[in-house]
Amino acid sequence: MGQQGDTTPMGHDATLNAGDIARLADVGRAAVSNWRRRHDDFPRPVGGTAASPLFSLPEVEEWLRRNGKSYEMSPGDRVWQRLRAAGDDLRLGELVACAGAYLLYLHRDPAGGEHAARGPEPPSRPAAATADLPAPVAWDLVDARLYRLLAGLAAEQGPRAAFELLCERYAEAHSRRLSVTRPEIAALMTRLAAPEGGTVLDPACGVGTLLLPLLAGDAPVEVVAQEIGETPAVLTAVRLLLAGAVARVAAGDSLRQDAFPDLRADAVVCDPPFNERSWGYEELTGDPRWEYGLPPRGEPELAWAQHCLAHTRPGGLVAILMPAAAAGRRPGRRIRGNLLRAGALRAVVTLAAGGPDLWLLRRPRPGERPPSAVLLMDASEDLAAVEPAWRAFGADPDAPPPDGARAVRIIDLLDDEVDLAPARHLPRPGDDPALGFAAARERFREAAAALPGAVPALTVPAETRDLPGATVAELARAGLVTVHQGPPRLATDGGEVPVLTAADLARGGTPTGRTPYDPGLIVLEPGDVVAAITGADTAARAVTEGGAVLGPQLHLYRVDHERMDADFLAGCLRFAGTARPAPGGASRVDARRLRVPRLSLEEQREYGRAFRELLALEDRLRETAALGESLVRLGFDGLACGRLRPLA
Repeated sequence: MGQQGDTTPMGHDATLNAGDIARLADVGRAAVSNWRRRHDDFPRPVGGTAASPLFSLPEVEEWLRRNGKSYEMSPGDRVWQRLRAAGDDLRLGELVACAGAYLLYLHRDPAGGEHAARGPEPPSRPAAATADLPAPVAWDLVDARLYRLLAGLAAEQGPRAAFELLCERYAEAHSRRLSVTRPEIAALMTRLAAPEGGTVLDPACGVGTLLLPLLAGDAPVEVVAQEIGETPAVLTAVRLLLAGAVARVAAGDSLRQDAFPDLRADAVVCDPPFNERSWGYEELTGDPRWEYGLPPRGEPELAWAQHCLAHTRPGGLVAILMPAAAAGRRPGRRIRGNLLRAGALRAVVTLAAGGPDLWLLRRPRPGERPPSAVLLMDASEDLAAVEPAWRAFGADPDAPPPDGARAVRIIDLLDDEVDLAPARHLPRPGDDPALGFAAARERFREAAAALPGAVPALTVPAETRDLPGATVAELARAGLVTVHQGPPRLATDGGEVPVLTAADLARGGTPTGRTPYDPGLIVLEPGDVVAAITGADTAARAVTEGGAVLGPQLHLYRVDHERMDADFLAGCLRFAGTARPAPGGASRVDARRLRVPRLSLEEQREYGRAFRELLALEDRLRETAALGESLVRLGFDGLACGRLRPLA
């Protein structure tokens, strides 16, 4: 089936990434990867990178039609593809800003859409309606046809929904360049810092992600924002104004060129740039904002924290994201100590393993007595626990905090390091033998008790027989199995594609490697057999979930399921690899020469079930052994340090 809806050609410069193609055809990204791998006639990339290639829209549309795959391009996607084709990728932000400004014009002057439908109009009309934006708009970046498409999209979805769709596509297309705060963290920060609305400042607003959740509540709010780049400042302003906010947005460097020097907001939220060495250390040495100490050259985040406090009214709150290292880096210990002594720093919360951390600060009121404790919390497993813990700590700092949190006396933190990392002050059950021993003992007992039931029911026949067999090479020639070999080398430490490694296969775990996309990679399918045949270390398993790619030093056996059972083949490969030593003392076995018994499909399935049960038993034994080792370690540690003692 062909394309539905508007069939106007888009122009040969329009491109799509894999996510766009998946949306177009209403399939998952894995399906697009499979099309690229299986179909030699699938369009070749025309741009982008190896990890994120771009494809020609007309070529993709033609391929989908030729292969009988239905697809539909929504008006929003049609506008987006036309927008991307209007300029090079480096100016995509400016194009989106121009489109947003035009949608704001349509929002303020609904009759503008009628003008656009009749033909091109001079830019003076939308420019006059959007003169309050923080930077001039390059109206000539977009042609009259695209303005008409934008007007149609606005008429269908509304200007705000239309622009949010474009912002979503923009963030996806520039995910490696554009840092966007996770929505759930943005919502949490605004709830914590500004529960009653008021005037809220974001001095490093990006594209406005932190401020938009404020507009979802009932409390009246005025938002003030600044961003160093003109384009993101315009994007923020358009998003806020389309949402009906009372907003002031400025473009410029907040630390060097503060656009609101006299502002004292009710609350400040901030996700500042991390590790930015050229933040203005030399020019700002004597700045009055450094009330708690001059930020070291390598600690720009402490400059941002003090900038936020300087713009907060007495009693107002600051919610700022900080790198995990900022809680303990030695150069910043003096400022951290001063923040604690003054009662300005009230909580440090770990939001994810490795950071970022959320710092909650409160500007002290004149003459107010500083608190005696600060809340330290690890919420990496449960963000929902942060808000009730913060509210409870504010109501009664001496009340017992929930699991994963601790009210630490400030005097205990004012040592030579002033280390505020929650991980240092929140013992986990596995770190304390007294807390962990009982839990480890219970897990070990449960695992050990389940072992007898995991032994497969095997019997000794009255008469043994030699099973006729065939080599893997013979099975391949007969079409029962197709053999693939993994790449000799493959980077598995970064990328978007999951990789099954030899270590994953040995322990029966999920794929842990990651690699950039490459059309030459072999994608695993459910029912494939993967093996690493290296003598005594041989491992072989049938894959239950597809989508990952074959890692180095692995072989894949794709069986004809009408004639061969995958679990049977995996068990035979496992036995053959360990039972037959490699010639000449080599570490690897020639997989093509391994022999597999010839049995009927029904018999194969019986054997395959038994092999599968043996693998499950092996996995349980490995898990039980690991639990036993942990139990022994905790026992030794607890007895030696006095946290445990023998029963009388």
